[in-house]
Amino acid sequence: MTTDSKSIWIPSERLERFTAAALVRVGLPAADADCVAGLMAEADLQGSDGHGIIRLPQYVQRIEAGGINVRPDIRVVEERAAMAVVDGDNGMGHLVVSRAVRIAIEKARNAGVAWVGTRHSNHAGPASLYARMPVAHDMIGLYFAVGNANHLPPWGGMEMLLSTNPIAAGIPAGEEPAVVLDMATTVAAYGKVKAKAKRGEPMPEGWMIDREGRPLTDPRRAHEGFLMPIGGHKGYGLALIVGLLAGTLQGAAMGRDLVDFNADHVTPTNTGQAILVIDLAAFGGAGPFKGAVDTLVRDIRNSERLPGVERIWLPGEQSHGRRAAYEKSGVPVAAALVDDLDQLAASLGIPGLR
Repeated sequence: MTTDSKSIWIPSERLERFTAAALVRVGLPAADADCVAGLMAEADLQGSDGHGIIRLPQYVQRIEAGGINVRPDIRVVEERAAMAVVDGDNGMGHLVVSRAVRIAIEKARNAGVAWVGTRHSNHAGPASLYARMPVAHDMIGLYFAVGNANHLPPWGGMEMLLSTNPIAAGIPAGEEPAVVLDMATTVAAYGKVKAKAKRGEPMPEGWMIDREGRPLTDPRRAHEGFLMPIGGHKGYGLALIVGLLAGTLQGAAMGRDLVDFNADHVTPTNTGQAILVIDLAAFGGAGPFKGAVDTLVRDIRNSERLPGVERIWLPGEQSHGRRAAYEKSGVPVAAALVDDLDQLAASLGIPGLR
């Protein structure tokens, strides 16, 4: 490990082993712990540091409090040719959603498209993890989720009735990296606020406001305000629609029924997510589509730039580059978080990260 003033660089494989060991110690079967740890490590590798190992202490706390079922019966409870609803039995969200994606991929092979939603799930990390999964099968993935705490009021209101409700899309390309969009319906996801707080950094203006409508830039005071939607009233409307599709449609929590898993470690969250998978074979084949995506990507990247702009980026390109860099150098983890994780390791009786 090498360090700077704020971060310690740790190989992702080490983070993954540490996470799996911690999850096994609190009761997850080894195979389930490996699955969750692998997805959490993927989150950190792509730079989604608000959803990777930073979440481990919270997951452990919730498991130890009885708020997550470590041996769930994850099962399909509604099914037709091109859809299914998966009941997660309050298991780890990573397990529930990855099961839903696998089902959707298989259904899309037969039906061309498939929608699979979840209920009684939990926080599952960054949306792009699951939107990317169909890409390896020459399929498009569109992912929707209800966030795990309400941080957004309706436009013009003050009562937080909506969450960040992320959307992600994974679009296969040919020679170019896949086009991957991962966005909250707020200007910043709450995980980014948590990451800023852990690093001791201020938030940019525009992420949050306080209850007087003034900019809020201290992430340690996040509880005093709320996140701002993207595009004003349009982001509020988008958050509502995503919540209805990912939550209400599957019988999962929305609105006042949502449990704040940052504050309540006991009550089941009944989190809802949904994946829509589109098989390119049903639309003329993967080859022509991916070739057209390559052409468009190159046209956009090479298009005329504004003065002072060095490069035009496609969605997912920076995460792709970050992953390549982190695979060589390790993942930067805030020194304060490493301290917390080593304390967690001591409490669980497993080796620490240092």
